[in-house]
Amino acid sequence: MKYVVVLTDGMADEPYEELGGLSPMEKADVPLIDALAARGEIGLVTTVPATMAPGSDVANLAVMGYDPKVYHTGRSPLEAISMGIALGDTDVAMRCNLVTLSKEENFEDRLMLDYSAGEISTEEASLLIADLKKIVDDPVFSLYPGISYRHALVWSAPHEGIQLTPPHDFLDKSIREFLPKQDPSGRLLDLMKKSADLLLHHPVNQARIALGKNPANAIWLWGLGKKTILPSFETMYGKKGAVISAVDLIKGIALAAGMESIDVPGATGTIHTDFNAKAQAALEVLTKRADYLYLHLEASDECSHQGELYEKIRSLELIEQKVIRPIVEGLRASGEDFRLLILSDHPTPVRLRTHTRESVPFVLYDSRKTRLVRPEQIYSERVAGKTGFSFPTGPALAAYFLER
Repeated sequence: MKYVVVLTDGMADEPYEELGGLSPMEKADVPLIDALAARGEIGLVTTVPATMAPGSDVANLAVMGYDPKVYHTGRSPLEAISMGIALGDTDVAMRCNLVTLSKEENFEDRLMLDYSAGEISTEEASLLIADLKKIVDDPVFSLYPGISYRHALVWSAPHEGIQLTPPHDFLDKSIREFLPKQDPSGRLLDLMKKSADLLLHHPVNQARIALGKNPANAIWLWGLGKKTILPSFETMYGKKGAVISAVDLIKGIALAAGMESIDVPGATGTIHTDFNAKAQAALEVLTKRADYLYLHLEASDECSHQGELYEKIRSLELIEQKVIRPIVEGLRASGEDFRLLILSDHPTPVRLRTHTRESVPFVLYDSRKTRLVRPEQIYSERVAGKTGFSFPTGPALAAYFLER
């Protein structure tokens, strides 16, 4: 028996007038998923505890079967694991985004225009980070390069209780009320201001501006936390697991849980990722090395954060055509029984361009059960909410899915 989770990040949404009152999930042309839904189980799952912020770190931990109230220590420590950063007991890690701010003279008056600096390339970002390290690295701060706009800052022995806000939570708003709080040293705000001064006239940014692209004209720090320790997934659930994702956060969870993290060439975490390569890698690992696969796809979340409604719909259609269909057909051809769980980690409404905490719809298909259960049943938020089938937590759904 094989167990496959297809986690389509930020897929859940809300109805839109321009879509005739439909949500992106309802509008998307996904006949295979709807066929699986008609033969499977649909319901809702609460992935984010009421006391926690609706981040992908919290939600993906939950869907993988780890109670975030027990195991969550912050987002960036999980990313640090994927990046090969060893954290000491007193260290904290922070995500360091390259962002685009507006150009007001006073730093605090600037607006957050783009949390990804136009999805800056890794090659360009590496040049910026190399120069930023010259003004950031000192006995207590260390800056580490990552992928595209996603990088890491480690701080030794910081003050307790510092509050940081993700940049995608306040797009097109003034940064003033979202600057670091409860940091009496003022060190983090000072770093952000110094970065803006250095990056303002950087040759990389001048070249981007000449091409009509958003410059990476500041850093933004968020996702602070201490190192994470997770029990082995195989010990907890009795399944040898693997994870495919382009995102350091998900790779970090995999490595912390003792699962194999598979890097796929061409995987970017956007709608421009190599979906075909991800599907082929999924089939290969299921055939040769793993009983459980967690396949994370970031495209729909990125489209939501960018406010791209029709691109989000297109991303869902591409995922069905290029990822889910070949996996289902490949597993059927192999003769291997399988259970397939398709869901979102959290809603990311295009209208809001950030995460929300509502329960998300899931569809669970078991290849051993081919009977047409509900011919009219399609996979959507609306239908899932009417079935009366729900799980109060992600770990509860994980246990049900894995037949524990």
